[in-house]
This record gives sequence, structure tokens and C-alpha cells, in this order.
Amino acid sequence: MTQQQLALAINGRERHLSDRLVAYREPAGVPVSEAPPVRQETVVVLGLGYVGLPTACGLAARRSSVVGVDVSKARLRAIADGDVDLPEPERELVRDALADGSLRLVEDPSVLGEADAIVVCVPTPVDGDRVPDLSALRGACATAVAHARAGQTIILTSTTFVGTTRDLLVEPLRRRGLTVGKEVHVAFSPERIDPGNHDHVQRETPRIVGGVTPECAARAARVIGDLTDSVYLVGSPEAAELTKLYENIFRAVNLALANEVADVCRAMALDPIEVTIAAGTKPYGFLGSFPGPGVGGHCIPCDPHYLLWQLREQGLGAPVIEQAMHSIEQRPEKVVHRAGQLLAESGREVAGARVLLAGVSYKAGVRDLRESPSLPIITELHRMGADVRYHDPLIDEVELPDGSRLRSEPAPRGQDWDLVVVHTVHPGFDYGWAGDCPRVLDATYQFDLAPHRQVV
Repeated sequence: MTQQQLALAINGRERHLSDRLVAYREPAGVPVSEAPPVRQETVVVLGLGYVGLPTACGLAARRSSVVGVDVSKARLRAIADGDVDLPEPERELVRDALADGSLRLVEDPSVLGEADAIVVCVPTPVDGDRVPDLSALRGACATAVAHARAGQTIILTSTTFVGTTRDLLVEPLRRRGLTVGKEVHVAFSPERIDPGNHDHVQRETPRIVGGVTPECAARAARVIGDLTDSVYLVGSPEAAELTKLYENIFRAVNLALANEVADVCRAMALDPIEVTIAAGTKPYGFLGSFPGPGVGGHCIPCDPHYLLWQLREQGLGAPVIEQAMHSIEQRPEKVVHRAGQLLAESGREVAGARVLLAGVSYKAGVRDLRESPSLPIITELHRMGADVRYHDPLIDEVELPDGSRLRSEPAPRGQDWDLVVVHTVHPGFDYGWAGDCPRVLDATYQFDLAPHRQVV
């Protein structure tokens, strides 16, 4: 168990709170070594998306039998073929685990009945009205309950509202006649996967476990401990569920603030990156973020709405969170407005202008369009009459909300466009061509290949 430094902006006193962390440790008698013994129990990972696949591979490194289950035949084929959005070291783990048989891929959920432990890793998005979409989660939990047997440990990892573990697992298991805490053990352990960031590897990222009972927590922590060197226990599934929401709500509020400070900096002719880095030299009381074109991905634009939805159901509000999410949702409109300003300054209108987005994925280094700010930016510019295209070496094709499709421009030339909007810059690719465009709107605030660039 590694020593965890608390990341709390409380004026340096976080060291006095470290004893509040309840660390899980293997029971006495279990050998501790650099190469822990391979466990013989079977774990089934239900859902093989951006969380489930790395989870399955991490478990396969410590266990002789891991089974990955997914309802999508296409996803299973892609994994088998190595066509997955993972960095090369993790792709190699997938190949090795499949080759040595420590990881099997199946579509039939009946294998859940053979498992000693089940780890549920399915997406929890929101719909167009920002209402939580629990269809995949409800289906996965119902499947786990239907195949549950005495002796199993069931761990939910999908980000969701407070009380989900009891609603979708504990109560249905009770109705099936299984006593949670005695016959079957249930816990919530929120995922902490940072796609595209090689600095945050799974083994070095601490995890939280909240069990229905202390025995539930201990059994779940033993499974999660195969993924990370640091497991900490909280007193209930609900505490763990809110912990995950709080983590991503903090990021949402911080990013909304970073974008607002960037607007202030432009009004004062200052560089927000310089200001943020300078503020970051303070060793306490500041946790900064960088501004951008908006917030995308599977977590930050979605997860806070799980709490907001739950609070509205109870007649409660959270004005700071609500305002942050509103600010985040409006950010792409500011990018479009700024694009119109740059064109107007040179006598051009948006209608008829040729505009190219450099990068459309929500984050550098990932092949993922979920909630990407690029989509509303493209849609709004198109609505205003612009001829909008994009170049992204990781995204071959984009489907817009109206059903139309765009394909990535394979080899753009800057001089062919009236405006380039720098949205996502993937590492390892050449973007020097953008400097040849007469107008460059840098929505990343860090694009230094166009000296004449303007920022949002």
C-alpha cells in the first residue's frame, strides 16, 4: 500500500487529515512481494468500453481467469482485432491477455453465473435534455442480479446518482432471496480512468470502495486491489457514489472558472496560460485548470447532471453547480461568436466563409467524440452559412445532429481556408500548415505554430 498525499486546497493542513483515510490491507498471512501470486478466482467484467477494457486487462495481469462480456459483437471483434482506442502499452496488454487465455471475450451473459466476482463497467450518459440515461446500467445490473449466486462479490463502477447501488443491486438481490453481506457481497468503487493521459496509469491511481457491509467492502477491495496499489474504504456505497460525483463536479466548476478567467485575460490583454501557471506556483490553496473550447468526454459534461437531477427530484438546488454547467454548455457558442468577430474584422461574413476545425475529438490523444464541443461549433457555423470542414488524424468521419456526415480533410493547406479554428491538437502530428491560414482562432490557448493567432 503506497502512501497517499491528499489533494486538498486547505492551506497545507491536509497532512493532519491523512489518518482519516481508511486503507485496505490484505489479511494477515497473505504474502506481500513485488510479484503478487496469481489469484485463481474468476472475475467477469460486464461492459468493455473505455473503462471495462482496461479494467479487464488490469485484472488479467493478476488473475488466471478474467472474462469480458459485452452486448456489442462489433466491440468484441474490434478488441480481438486490436482496433481499440488505447495507448500502445495497453494494446499490448490486451494482446498478451487474449493470447495467454487470461482474458476471454464473450457475448453470452450466462458466464456471470460462473464468476466469483462481477465488475460492472457500463456507460452512464445523459440524454439531449441532460436527464440521466440509465438504460445500459439498469440492463447490466438486472443481468448481474439474474445470474447472481451465493458466494459472489458484485462491484459497480459506473458513475451514477447516490443510491444506485442499493436501488439496482441490493434490493433486487434481496427480492431474489439473497442476503447481501452474507450470501452475496455488493460494493461501489468508482472508476478513475483518464483516457489519453499516460501520467495517470491505473496501477498508480488510488481507488475508493464503499461496501454495503464491512465484509462487502473487504471483498470488493481485494478485487479492486488487483488494479491499483492504493485502495481506500468509505463507510457506504452512497459515500463512494457521491465521492465520484464530487470529483467531476469539482473539475466542471474549475473548468468553467478557467474559461471565465480566460475571457478576463483577453479583455486585459493577458495570457491566461501564463497567469494560471504563475498561480500554480503557490504550494497550497490553488488547483488550476486551463481554458479551452468547451468541455467534452464521458464524465465532466454528464456526471454533474446526475446529482442535479437527483436534487431536483427532491426539490433542492445547487446554484454553483448549475451555473458552472450552464457556462460549460454555452462555451462553444462563445467560440462561434469569436470566429465571427475575426472574420468580420477582415471584412468577411460567416456566411460563405471557408472554416476548418483543427481537431474534433474532445481531448488530445483520444479517438472519442462524446460530448465534444466541436460538434455544436460545427453545427452552429454551418447553420450560419459557413462551409465548415475539419481535419483530425484520429477521427475519420463525424456525424452531425442532423444526420449529415463529414469526413476529415486528409492533407489541408492553410491558405485554402478563411479561418482555422484550433480545437484539439493531437500529439505526434504536424499542424504547421495552420500557420499559413490568414486567420487562426486558437481555442486551446496554447497553439504556438501561428504567431498571428487570436484566442477565444
